[in-house]
Order: sequence, then C-alpha cells, then structure tokens
Amino acid sequence: MTTELQILGSLLRAIAEEMGAVLVRSAFSANIKERRDCSTALFDERGRMIAQAEHIPVHLGAMPDAVAAVIAYEPELGQVWAVNDPYTGGTHLPDITLVSRTKAGFAVTRAHHADVGGREPGSMPADSRTLAEEGVVIPPTLLTDDVLVKLVARMRNPDERRGDLRAQLAANRLAEQRVAELCDRRGHDRVVAAMDELYAYSERAMRAGISRLPDGHYEATDILEAVDGELELQATVTIAGDAVAIDFAGTSPQHDGNLNCPLSVARSACFYVMRVLVDPDVPASGGAFAPVTVTAPKGCLVNARPPAAVAAGNVETSSRIVDVVMRAFGEAIDVPAQGQGTMNNVTLGDDRFTYYETIGGGQGACPDADGPSGVHVAMSNTLSTPIEALELQYPLRVERYGLRPGSGGSGRHSGGDGVVRELRVLEDCRLSIISERRTHAPRGERGGSPGATGRNLLNGEPLPAKVTLDLAADDVVTIETPGGGGWGS
Repeated sequence: MTTELQILGSLLRAIAEEMGAVLVRSAFSANIKERRDCSTALFDERGRMIAQAEHIPVHLGAMPDAVAAVIAYEPELGQVWAVNDPYTGGTHLPDITLVSRTKAGFAVTRAHHADVGGREPGSMPADSRTLAEEGVVIPPTLLTDDVLVKLVARMRNPDERRGDLRAQLAANRLAEQRVAELCDRRGHDRVVAAMDELYAYSERAMRAGISRLPDGHYEATDILEAVDGELELQATVTIAGDAVAIDFAGTSPQHDGNLNCPLSVARSACFYVMRVLVDPDVPASGGAFAPVTVTAPKGCLVNARPPAAVAAGNVETSSRIVDVVMRAFGEAIDVPAQGQGTMNNVTLGDDRFTYYETIGGGQGACPDADGPSGVHVAMSNTLSTPIEALELQYPLRVERYGLRPGSGGSGRHSGGDGVVRELRVLEDCRLSIISERRTHAPRGERGGSPGATGRNLLNGEPLPAKVTLDLAADDVVTIETPGGGGWGS
C-alpha cells in the first residue's frame, strides 16, 4: 500500500468517523446519543462500502443492500433518501437508514430510533406476527421536509424522532461537504482510484487470511428459543482456497413470530465472524467480504419473505447466527467459547415516552485469555445508558446495576460474567423483553463449562424470555444476563 493510498484511506475513514461523531452529539434520544446505537459509512459510486466507522456490526454488513435499493432510483446530488423496509435493504423497522449522494459516491447513516409507530411503545413487541405490527415501513423514499413531517407524525414522541432524523441528516450533509473538499484538494479521479484500491486491498488481505485455513466442509447447529417452541439454525461452512461459502440449508422455515430476518442480516453476522477469525485488522471495507458467499433457502428463518415480522431477527437471530457459524469454524480451527448470545432487549414506554436498551453480558473465553465480563459484544457493540442520563430523562430508577458473579463458565480460561440490571418504573407503562439463552446456556469450548443462562424477573417472579405486558408504577424489572462459556478443561 503506497503512502498516498494510506493517506487517502485515513482521510476517508476520518470522514466516516466524523459523521458518527456528528450523529451521536446531535441526537435527541438516549439510544443514539448515549448508547450510540448507530452507524456511518462511505460508499463508492458503484455502491461498494469503502470506509466505515466502527459502530454496530449488524448495521454495517447490511448497509450495501440499502444503498443498492436507493441507487435503483438514480438519486441526485443533494438528495437524501430514507429506507427501513427489511425486504429492500433494511434490518428491522427501528433502524432507519439515510443515503445521500456525494461527489465520489454515497454517504450512509443508520440509527435505531426509540419508536417507529409500532403496536407497542418502542416498536419492539415480543409477540408481533407481521411487519405492519412493528411500525412504519419506509421503502426507498426521497426525504423532503414534507415527508419527514408526515413520517414522524406516525411515530410516538414526534419531536424526539424529528431531532434524531435531523441528526442523521446533519451527518450526511457533513459527509457531502467533506468528500467534496477532498475531491477539490486531491482530485476527483484520484479519490475514486483510491476507493477502488482500498476495496481491492481489503479483499486481498481477507483472501490471504482465508488461504491459511484448512480446506473442508464444517457444520454446526444451534437453537433459538421462540415463544411457541424451539427453532433450529444449521450452518455449513465450506473453505476452498481463498474463498468461503456459508450455507444455511436445513434451517427452520420462517415462523409465525418475529425471530425471522432478511438475508442481509445473516450476511452481516457471517461477515462479523470472518473478520474476527481471519483478520481483525483488515481495513473495514466491503472488499473484505468479497471472498465470502452467504446463501439460505428462500422462506427460511434467515432469509424470510414478507410480510414476516423481524423485530427480534435483527437482534437475537443475528446473535445466534454468529454462534452457529463460529461453532462450524470450530471444527477446523480454535475459536472462542460462546458468549451470552443475546442482546437482552428491554423496551419501556407509553404514549409519553419510549425507552430502549440492550444489556451486556459475559463473553466466551479464548484459547489464551479469560472472557471479558459485562460487555456488549458480537452484533451489538453498543454502550450502556448511563444511570444519570436514564433517570434524568425517563420515569425510571436504576435500583441495581453490577456484575453477576459466578455466571461465567469455568475452564483453563474462564468465561466472562453477566450483569444484573434492575429498573423500577415510576409510572404505569408497557414492557417488552426480547432475550435469548434463558434455556440453552452458552457453550464452553474444548472441555470448558457453559456459562449460566439468563433470567428475567418482575417483582421477583420469573418472566419468559420474550414477553410484552403492562407495568404499574413501582414495579421492578430485573434482567440477569448470561455468562460466557469457559475454554479448555
């Protein structure tokens, strides 16, 4: 890689990072400004991802589908397009993506909005059966001022929704300005050529890493804990030379709940595993994913067809895809033990407020180290909402927040511990919990013990892994998150 290319690559990555900073600092909702549940990236004129800020893995791997959906409408310079439809480039409805053209491609922001007009406050119902129950569906749409007003009018807390969308718009406009400045300084053709080479360099680095893996076919299965039973994920990993194919044939059909996900989410999870196992330091561009092919039967759990509900697919099924693909690779190479494998989604709200958070837990131990405790890992990578910010903005009080000692699995290296988070509600509201690993514990690796399963409680009484119900003022919700598995006997 030449010095000039390194400089241009750093400048493009800096633009993506600055976009993220603008979005976070301008946002209204705690979910974006405190938890940083958002992502930003730059794409070239062909719709290939060139530079991304290191935010949410499940967002970033799915962004190319959203860009492709917008490119079909031939967007013009100065226009901003919005999309959240999972079946045309989205993930789940709260994740709204904005795409705008720059002088050398496209700028993209994606953020999880605390409500998008779903049946339940927060638009993350545990028991939704169709996409329409989960909120406003936005196909690729030119985002004019009038369209923005009409969209937020269909959502709870429209002032907060408007503020978050304007924060995304500010990040897109910043990118347009910065890319134009870069093209003026360095020349449009040189910037475009650098984008091409950055993409190619990432692909070469990933192919070199894959070529060091043992060729073969490797399989694994895992379980999702649905409301009405268990669903199976099956993954077959084929390593051949410098390419990898991941196939989900044998996975359960899409079901009458919301653990379904579009193929874009499955790809995101697979791409995350590839970066973790093959070359964590490869530049974060779409070229790193070019050697990886992901397939799944149409109409299965990880390649769902509309109008299937998908609220939990983006958060919980994506986490389980990571587990099952990692386990398949474990037939060929050493891999970490399983982490908590869930985002522990908690949504609280009414017509006045909506609050959403995910909760960290234990990560699996590695061949050479213990697993970290109390972290957001894998497909989440968000932060925790600070207690002070939560209690200042919402009618909630944090009664307890700390580690869950002993929940990590034992082994030569121990798994990380989960956490305990206890929230008291100060007014009547609705609660939705979408969680996993309440029945099936995160597995240990190479003889290590499994981590502890998680628990959900209301006033000390057990709740299911997935539940939506009414809360009265002074009720206490307790989430005990799973620990990570241990590694080695």
